Amino acid sequence: MNALGTAVVTGASSGIGAVYAERLADRGHDLIIAARDEDRLNSLARRVTDRTGRKVDVLRSDLTKDEDVARLEARFESDASITLLVNNAGMSLNGGLLDNGPVALERLIALNVTAPTRLARAAGRAFVSRGAGAIINIASVLALAPEAFDGVYSGSKAFLLNLSLSLSHQLKDSGVRIQAVLPGATRTEIWERSGKDVDAFPAEMVMAVDDLVDAALTGFDRGETVTIPPLADEGAWNALNDARLFMAPYLSMRDVAPRYRAP
Repeated sequence: MNALGTAVVTGASSGIGAVYAERLADRGHDLIIAARDEDRLNSLARRVTDRTGRKVDVLRSDLTKDEDVARLEARFESDASITLLVNNAGMSLNGGLLDNGPVALERLIALNVTAPTRLARAAGRAFVSRGAGAIINIASVLALAPEAFDGVYSGSKAFLLNLSLSLSHQLKDSGVRIQAVLPGATRTEIWERSGKDVDAFPAEMVMAVDDLVDAALTGFDRGETVTIPPLADEGAWNALNDARLFMAPYLSMRDVAPRYRAP
């Protein structure tokens, strides 16, 4: 086992996942890369190995399918070299809630919510037992701005943010690190796949994928639990989070708040 161990990257055939694979190999990680497009995975694996010499295992996986998620879950238990999970695989809807049928909605929830939850559980259990490891969940700034886009997609990303904050709190003394990354609009194939035009945004609002991943890894190196690469004012996130934490002791009480009592 190499010093940094093996990183598992889901959705690694293109976009954010592919760049994470490249960057983590540059840092010295071996890789397990998972996605549906096996040809692209193999091309990425050859490129990474030729350039870095790192070992890369390709795992063709459709993480909307239970058996493929289970196969990847099992790797965390059986392979003690795994030290990092990048929960990146995800999709967006073509249209919104009212424009899509049950199959499309269930597929998004399976990929954006169920699969990363199960993989975080498998990785977390393995890492806690070893006293070390890290989980990076790729969420979205839409977790904080549900009015800006489709609520199903943004809701799935809010779920990942909540999951990350909860896990970070629960595992703070375990040696296991958790990071949620909240990209803004990023130039990847998810736009085209969901029938959207990323070029409809002003150019200054769309980040290059390499810049996004490099910033996210800088946040990881700094020990951040939440990394928002486009946000210049860190104090804005801190203020929002502090307000949330301030409310926490008052959110569950025996008595109804006076403002809800009949006059």
